[in-house]
Amino acid sequence: MFHGRDESRDGADRVEEEPTPRVGAIILAAGGSTRFGSQKLLTPLPARGGQPMVQAVVDAALQAGLKPVILVVGSDAEEVRSAVAGRPITIVDNPRWREGMSTSLHAGLEHLEPHVSAALILLGDQPAITPALLRTLAAAYRDVGAPIVAPICRGRRGNPVLFDRRTFGELLRVVGDQGGRGVIASGRFPVHEVEVATDAILLDIDRPSDLRR
Repeated sequence: MFHGRDESRDGADRVEEEPTPRVGAIILAAGGSTRFGSQKLLTPLPARGGQPMVQAVVDAALQAGLKPVILVVGSDAEEVRSAVAGRPITIVDNPRWREGMSTSLHAGLEHLEPHVSAALILLGDQPAITPALLRTLAAAYRDVGAPIVAPICRGRRGNPVLFDRRTFGELLRVVGDQGGRGVIASGRFPVHEVEVATDAILLDIDRPSDLRR
């Protein structure tokens, strides 16, 4: 009887699957909360059983399966660290936090391992962001492979925004009190917009009245 070659055992004939792109999170939590009047990231959230704001954002990133989760701290660093103690995250100190958000963005990017394909840039003062939303953005990136993936609600683009490693060089050139907005506006990279039903992407907490709203 003729026996054909078993191609399943021939390594040269196997097609290896592409690895799933790794998506991490960088949480910007270094600001001084000047307009809030105290460190807003430590503010208890009544709707979350008194959970500190920064803890809610960190937990959303962890529950979404983002890895690694990098938290960049600056003002009130020890107190913010204590609020997230015991969680499997990387905490990065930014001694230059007074120079603006860009310095925290740089600090976070510089701690991403080379195998991480993209990072969701989260703001520490957006406690209404959910794990489901973060998973949606990461899934859209894996589906389309766009350099930038941004959520949009009722025609308005919001945060967090996902940036692929192809954009990191430009992000590291951002200066002052801004994040990736200038890189998006430059038009150098295509932006894939994901329509979402929640306006949580448009809300951040600058003043106590924002928290009540």
